Amino acid sequence: MRVSAAHDVTALTPGALGKLHVWSSSHYVIPLPEGHRFPMAKYALLRQSLLDERIVAPQHVHDPARATDEQLLRVHDFEYVQAIANGTLDRAAQRRLGFPWSPQLVERSRRAVGGTIASATHALQAGVAMNLAGGTHHAFAERGEGFCVFNDVMVATAELRAQSAIRRVAVIDLDVHQGNGTHALAAQDTDTFTFSMHGGRNYPFVKVPGSLDIELDDGTDDATYLNLLAQALPRVLREAQADIVFYLAGADPHEGDKLGRLRLTHDGLQRRDAMVLEMCREIGVPVAITIAGGYGRVIAETVAVHTATARIASSFL
Repeated sequence: MRVSAAHDVTALTPGALGKLHVWSSSHYVIPLPEGHRFPMAKYALLRQSLLDERIVAPQHVHDPARATDEQLLRVHDFEYVQAIANGTLDRAAQRRLGFPWSPQLVERSRRAVGGTIASATHALQAGVAMNLAGGTHHAFAERGEGFCVFNDVMVATAELRAQSAIRRVAVIDLDVHQGNGTHALAAQDTDTFTFSMHGGRNYPFVKVPGSLDIELDDGTDDATYLNLLAQALPRVLREAQADIVFYLAGADPHEGDKLGRLRLTHDGLQRRDAMVLEMCREIGVPVAITIAGGYGRVIAETVAVHTATARIASSFL
């Protein structure tokens, strides 16, 4: 696919405040041990970047509501939700999750899910909206893992269906890690199409089959990645016949990511984002964006990738 001239990413520059609405849970910070590899600081830096570059108007940056027990229990097991709420996760479960339990972990996790519910609801009206968190695709019904407590996309899907706002869903997961939890949760759901393009030798080491998986070799570059994506997206959108697309715009395929093992440049990732959004716009399907992972050796690089995603999303409104 060729990105149209109107969305030539080399021409995108900060300008007048746009119409993009975003939800930020950056105020809800998890206390982590010294040297922990989760980049907690990126969320506040991203929020500030969008304001500084005038990509988003201050009044369009929203504080997400807390996901309720009712919303979470449409997807997650009661015992697991209670263990998170009450701090009764055992040490093995906390190691698998990657976070020590704290009240702040509970609050942030609920707010991050709330941001995806809100951004998806808004996208149905506006066409595109963005959660500056979320993409917690390693969360299963009965457990969390890989820094993912609750599966925000699947909870948002269940909530919108409960409101009779949607039926069919496509998940376009371009985080560098396969969305194993999302795939497991959607395995018996014929109305959800799950597409993941990820590092074949990267975490999780036991993959869960989705509707369509593309495994990438270590060192995959821009040209190879974009060619594979351009071939896959028409099939995804044709077979999904979706009422909404959840797009996990991970920053971790970037060449500077500590955990990514791919070689995508900033330009390549911007072309990726524009390709997804353009193909969705061509068929008139709304897109709710989550930022998913990003673990840059230099945190500013990760923030720059996420900022560019928001800039491109704003250009589609």
